[in-house]
Amino acid sequence: MTENDVSKRNVLAIVTNYGVEQDELVVPVEHLRGWGAQVDVAAVSMDDIETLVSDKNPGKSIRPDLTLADADPAHYDLLLVPGGTLNADTLRLQGPATDIVRAFTEAGRPVAAICHGPWALVEAGVLEGKRLTSYSSLKTDIRNAGGAWTDEPVVTDGTGGWNLITSRNPGDLEPFVREIDEALAV
Repeated sequence: MTENDVSKRNVLAIVTNYGVEQDELVVPVEHLRGWGAQVDVAAVSMDDIETLVSDKNPGKSIRPDLTLADADPAHYDLLLVPGGTLNADTLRLQGPATDIVRAFTEAGRPVAAICHGPWALVEAGVLEGKRLTSYSSLKTDIRNAGGAWTDEPVVTDGTGGWNLITSRNPGDLEPFVREIDEALAV
């Protein structure tokens, strides 16, 4: 990908202030910023985001750029939903987060979710007819929400008028980020 492909692209990452899996947030954000994309990280509050490694070990602290309530989905080209069990379980209960997910899907803009991140999409009710992957413990939730779960490193599904990119865990970050690059290059 060349810088021109993404230098004018805006990406929104949505998280809570505690429990996001460090690499599922940091790796895509740093990669995209390295290509020149504007990436904003929105959290529940403006307090530091305390990441975790493997859902238990303290990771980096990250300062959010704005709150979920202040994020305007219309300003962004792609939505990033990182996982982390605690983060994802809390994020799906945040009304502004599910509103953001719905705004992206209704506008036909891509959503990239990794690991437990698809819980926000389950809660938003946007998975009907979509094929996706996630951390395996979400399989039943995804199927109950009308999605078709599969165990693959990365799955991209463009049905329903919007592109969904999903991966299972931090070990799948390389193909996950590659698919995000492809979505933004369009």
